[in-house]
Amino acid sequence: MTGTPLRVGLVGYGLAGSVFHAPLITATEGLTLDTVVTSNPERQQQARAEFPDVRIAATPDELFDRAAELDLIVIASPNRTHVPLATTALKAGLPVVVDKPVAGTAAEARELAALAEDRGLLLSVYQNRRWDNDFLTLRKLLAEGELGDVWRFESRFERWRPQPKGGWRESGDPAEIGGLLYDLGSHVVDQALVLFGPAAQVYAESDIRRPGAETDDDTFIALTHTSGVRSHLYVSATTAQLGPRFRVLGSQAGYVKYGLDPQEAALREGRRPQTTADWGTEPESLWGRIGSGDSPLTGGGRPEPTLPGDYPAYYAAVTRALNDDGPNPVTALEAAAALDVLEAARRSARDGVAVAL
Repeated sequence: MTGTPLRVGLVGYGLAGSVFHAPLITATEGLTLDTVVTSNPERQQQARAEFPDVRIAATPDELFDRAAELDLIVIASPNRTHVPLATTALKAGLPVVVDKPVAGTAAEARELAALAEDRGLLLSVYQNRRWDNDFLTLRKLLAEGELGDVWRFESRFERWRPQPKGGWRESGDPAEIGGLLYDLGSHVVDQALVLFGPAAQVYAESDIRRPGAETDDDTFIALTHTSGVRSHLYVSATTAQLGPRFRVLGSQAGYVKYGLDPQEAALREGRRPQTTADWGTEPESLWGRIGSGDSPLTGGGRPEPTLPGDYPAYYAAVTRALNDDGPNPVTALEAAAALDVLEAARRSARDGVAVAL
């Protein structure tokens, strides 16, 4: 790629901004991290240490005052700020990437999508788990017809965190849009919709299990897709024994995969895609298995090599889209469809009924 790099303003430098966005922005040819917005002195110091050339702004207003100097805004601040900040950025004439969930409701996501379309601007939602190693491997298997007709898709994002950590993600205030349904649920629902198409019906069970917890920490979502596939999705912070990340059952074979994609851990440890030769790869001992069989020890079938995870592909695609050389990798309307499911799941769990979409 040639030409002047696109200048990026990053709003928020907590976990999302410092781990999932800044390292990937700086690893992307054609992008440069111009400004980080955070009012926290320790995070300001951290950003300067990690990216000595970056400018620091204490408030989003300071960033928007320099809108003409920027080419893209990335919003990685708390969930409740996503809609107002994205709206301000779009009205300032700036393309936007918003971390998931893009909004608290599908209606708000569609309003943002309409505003972006009206202004002729990119609005993309950061759904990095579409580039997890297991998800990429499963998409390949499905494309090749290795499983036959898929009957059931099980997906788990489970953790063992018996003590709440606090913070806005675990706040019981609905305005914060916290809880696992909207946090990890945004990932598992998005993946299910990408793989198997729209949902026709949603059923959910959602609980607050841990003492002192204020919002859901153990949730199950069942989707009936219009394609006939059933997705069973689990998100939990209360799982003392973890289940498989994926279990996919089809008419010809099944695929079972344990363990999480290694990219998040690598980013947290300070490793970077541009300096890590084996980025996104995992050892053979973690490969999933595909096939059939009754053995509870081996699961039957054969080991299936896991494709490397590829989080850098997201910002590479955003860069191409901004240069009119490719599509938006994750649209706000796709995110709105996932929010339709999450809202239905919340109603289902509250009322104890299945919700038709």
